[in-house]
Amino acid sequence: MNLNLRPASECKYDAVSLGEVMLRLDPGEGRIRTARQFRAWEGGGEYNVVRGLHKCFGLRSGVITAFADNEVGALMVDFIEQGGVATDLIYMKKTDGIGRLCRNGINFTERGFGIRGAKGCSDRANTAIAQATPEDFDFDYIFGTLGVRWLHTGGIYAALSEQSCQTVLAAIKAAKKYGTIVSYDLNYRPSMWDAIGGQAKAQEVNKEIAKYVDVMIGNEEDFTACLGFEIEGNDADLKELNLDGYKKMINEAAKTYPNFKAVATTLRTVKTATVNDWSAICWADGEIYKAKDYKGLEIMDRVGGGDSFASGLVYGLMTTGDAELAVNYGAAHGALAMTTPGDTTMATKKEVEAIMGGAGARVQR
Repeated sequence: MNLNLRPASECKYDAVSLGEVMLRLDPGEGRIRTARQFRAWEGGGEYNVVRGLHKCFGLRSGVITAFADNEVGALMVDFIEQGGVATDLIYMKKTDGIGRLCRNGINFTERGFGIRGAKGCSDRANTAIAQATPEDFDFDYIFGTLGVRWLHTGGIYAALSEQSCQTVLAAIKAAKKYGTIVSYDLNYRPSMWDAIGGQAKAQEVNKEIAKYVDVMIGNEEDFTACLGFEIEGNDADLKELNLDGYKKMINEAAKTYPNFKAVATTLRTVKTATVNDWSAICWADGEIYKAKDYKGLEIMDRVGGGDSFASGLVYGLMTTGDAELAVNYGAAHGALAMTTPGDTTMATKKEVEAIMGGAGARVQR
């Protein structure tokens, strides 16, 4: 497939993301409600993708976001710098001493085990990035003067506020103006959309955004809730994946939005919180390609698995233009990311390619 990517020599960044980055507080093997200590990480649906593109795949990446200009905001910038993602596109917003003007988002996340599912408890209202407007970022400078080959954003950020809906649209329109490829992860979260109009608002916003997207990513619920596409006859408990139904849904989405160059969805059957069947499919150029199956995948921390799938997919599309290879990069990277704690990847490109090639889990000495 031909994405018509801008030449790397013309661009400061291979990829940037637009979205919220939160402070993740993780009780490890315990529960949020009984924890006495937490491990701190950074994470966010859109950011996780570009961090993976840099940390695992070696691309030049940056993040467009905003933090309250205080000590916690400085901590978040430091976390991002440790991951190697450029921080010069971050807007530090003035705040007061107690967060009345704006604040930084916090996400408490417990991993789940066996019959107990993973659980998240977000505290993210009134954050700096939720308040940010298109005027807070110079998108013409970012995409025009600096140059960006790929922009990734998504439905989590779009759901934060009325302002974030407008900021997403302004960013992707500017990106398209300068020839930047746009990927978007629908990432539907009902609790986030409830405050600004529910599923009806989600469809209104996402159907408008979809008109400018080159690579659309999501799972079955995302495509149904955000764009109105459904899989007929899919098992309600996901005990059996209706692969033909997924293919039909993706073909319908591609037909409805002829601007889509690729459409991808993860395939997950949840057996327990720590054992899933995992794979993915990708449509491109009228064909649908399925990734290798990871049956009985043992999971340490499933949060961020879909984001790591997206970063592997984007890497594969950017560097090879081969949708079948790209969806396998995505599935392997997502699988590896779920074997380690935290939102973000700890995998290497060498490990991803070894898993793609069938490497086992024997000890390496």
